[in-house]
Amino acid sequence: MKEKLTALFQPYTLNNGVEIPNRLAVAPMTHFASNSDGTLSEQEQRFLSNRAENIGLFITAATLVADGGKAFVGQPEAIHESQLDSLTRTANLLKAQGAKAILQIHHGGDKSIPALLNGKDMVAPSENAEVGARSLTEDEILALIDAFGNAADLALRAGFDGVEIHGANGYLLQQFYSAQTNRRTDAWGGSQEKRMAFPMAVIDKVTAVRQRHNRPDFIIGYRFSPEEPGENGLTMADTFALIDALVEKPLQYLHISLWDFYKQARRGADTNMTRMQLVHERIGGKLPLIGVGNLLTAEQILNAYNTGWAAFIALGKAVMLNPTIGTLLAEGRVDEIVSELNPTQADHYGIPDMLWEMCIKGSPWLPPPVVGQEWKPVDL
Repeated sequence: MKEKLTALFQPYTLNNGVEIPNRLAVAPMTHFASNSDGTLSEQEQRFLSNRAENIGLFITAATLVADGGKAFVGQPEAIHESQLDSLTRTANLLKAQGAKAILQIHHGGDKSIPALLNGKDMVAPSENAEVGARSLTEDEILALIDAFGNAADLALRAGFDGVEIHGANGYLLQQFYSAQTNRRTDAWGGSQEKRMAFPMAVIDKVTAVRQRHNRPDFIIGYRFSPEEPGENGLTMADTFALIDALVEKPLQYLHISLWDFYKQARRGADTNMTRMQLVHERIGGKLPLIGVGNLLTAEQILNAYNTGWAAFIALGKAVMLNPTIGTLLAEGRVDEIVSELNPTQADHYGIPDMLWEMCIKGSPWLPPPVVGQEWKPVDL
């Protein structure tokens, strides 16, 4: 097995000339542990302190770009100049372990939490009376595009190797692209092309920041969810159109968001094929794809990589359970890799308090599964 695992430790050179040391990525994991002002806390620092060794790309937890869009208790932020020192410490912590540090930049839209918005309105592409979100004005849309650019600027100056634009999991950028949540009739909604305008504008703003700093080595990735439930939810056909637009942008990678690496398409494509394979074929080698989805053992990780559908394999639950999983894989110590959380060994994992409680309670959104407890993921 050790010899077979060497395939995961081949370097990969991105289209901007940056070499990634191996094919492992840490998926962005919500840790509920930043300070209330969005800065690095002791618990968050402990969580990050040993999880980036022998990892190619370490993508941080979703990091808020603007006041009024916070979707998690303890969410990190990249909004204010006062947060630059905290961002710098986070970047240094990850890079010191050998990984490329990628800051995921995010806004919750109508999935934000009212109690965390500091008195601001919850906003979305279109009104969502069910959750109390109002429709964004034109000026607010332009300000949010600028906010993503500002977050990228902070990340670059903090020493991050790049940013990942969070266009997945039903948050703001996906809300704009989906006909289910975007019912606008102006330049930001209506046709598929107009619904795509906000994500494309965010990408353009972030790439303009890179150009202004003359930093072609700064990595820019984009994460997306391939499908949604609901009559007007995103289909694979919608995702194909999005991919066609994304591969024309000066991005370095695409990152699919899946609970199951082998989940088959629901609609809008051949439903006998997996979403991963369909997306891989649509990209057509124009950008590397990061694949993900409930890969917990060395065999599962290697088998997923060997499909050839993804240039990188992202790990989430496996990294929660095995802080040094990159090293375990690199050294072939596969028997030491665990796939269930032992509730009697809290000190072993370095998981922040709130996240630990949610894991123990068996939240369907926040595995890993506890020993002896069945876990069923939410189907997206």
